[in-house]
Amino acid sequence: MMDFLIFLSDFIMPLLIFYIIGYGLLSKLSVYDMFIQGAKKGLMTTAELLPTLCGLMAGVSILRASGFLDDAAALAGGVTEWFGLPAPVVPVIFVKMFSSSAATGLVLDLFREYGPDSRIGWMTSIMMSCTETIFYTMSVYFMSVHIKKSRYTLAGALLATLAGVAVSILLAG
Repeated sequence: MMDFLIFLSDFIMPLLIFYIIGYGLLSKLSVYDMFIQGAKKGLMTTAELLPTLCGLMAGVSILRASGFLDDAAALAGGVTEWFGLPAPVVPVIFVKMFSSSAATGLVLDLFREYGPDSRIGWMTSIMMSCTETIFYTMSVYFMSVHIKKSRYTLAGALLATLAGVAVSILLAG
C-alpha cells in the first residue's frame, strides 16, 4: 500500500497539470493566454505586498538583533514559568505572530541549546505547528483584497494562538 502511495505521489502534480491543460483545450479556451493573465495578476499582488513583507521582516530582525526578545523573555519568565511555559519559549510565541521563518530561527537556536527531544524542544515544535503568523497573514491577505476593517479577526486569531500555546504546554507535559 505504501509503495502505491509513493508511486501515486510522484505522478499527482504532472497529472493535475495535464488535466487542467487538457480540459482547457477541450473547452476551446486559450490556456496559454489565461496562464499569462494569471501570472500578471500574481506579479501585481506580489508588488503590492512587498513593502509590507519587508517591513515585517525588518522589524522582527531588529527586535531579535537588539536583544529585546531575550530581555522580554527574561522579564516574562517569572510569570510564564508558573503556567508551565519556560522563559526561553516566550520569544517564539511573539515572533511567530509576525514571521514563521524568524520563529523557526529561534526554534533552531532552542534545539541547539536544549535539544529537540527536550521538553522545550517538544513544546516549541508543537507550538510552531498549532499557531499562526497572525499579523503577517492579516496584513498580506487583507491588503491583497483591500480589507480595511478586520472586525473580530485579530481577537479570534489571538485566542486561537493562546489555545495553541496552552495545548503545546499540555502535550509537552
